[in-house]
Amino acid sequence: MKLSVARVGIGGPVGSGKTALLEGLVPRLMEQGVEVAVVTNDLLTQEDADRLRRKGFLPAERIVGVETGSCPHTAIREDPTMNILAIHDLERQYPQLDLVFVESGGDNLASTFSYDLVDSYIFVIDVGAGDDIPRKNGPGFMQADLVVINKVDIAPYVGADLELIRRDSKERRGDRPVVYTNCKTGDGLDEVVAFLRKTVLFQDAVESRSSESLESAKL
Repeated sequence: MKLSVARVGIGGPVGSGKTALLEGLVPRLMEQGVEVAVVTNDLLTQEDADRLRRKGFLPAERIVGVETGSCPHTAIREDPTMNILAIHDLERQYPQLDLVFVESGGDNLASTFSYDLVDSYIFVIDVGAGDDIPRKNGPGFMQADLVVINKVDIAPYVGADLELIRRDSKERRGDRPVVYTNCKTGDGLDEVVAFLRKTVLFQDAVESRSSESLESAKL
């Protein structure tokens, strides 16, 4: 089944802030004219989907909960059929969609997405899990197109060395991007939006070419 809408996965351990990240990103993208929908994954409930619906920043019909009934890895990597079908249904209902987020049910550092399902994926960890997380070389952290390190504000309260996290993240990921956020205050979220616009939606490139064309026309 061929999907045309851009798709971005969001994975990471339980409590790292995946849903909070969506709560911050979706309104920002919509303010910039990006048409968004969300597919959430839970094992046997629709808790995350219901939480997003209650926030009211996106029509409830654009938030689809998938009950995977198995290991979260299966639905986003080994056999993403359930998620692909959910995205396909959203495409048919809302042909104007630009972007669909696929939020994985919380899991460990080994969570990765199949590129048959998504075009790009974000892996979220939080400072409260400890400053040794980057050194564990988890596949999700190492391979994600973007890593979001959330809850930077609590570092002093949990004994985490934020500078050590920054240093180890750079050493492990090299040139792959890392953004540091506080989803409660919105700090860092504009950087995540910029990443999506540039590498997934290609909007900045289009706008840049348009500006160059206008300047050339004036000359």
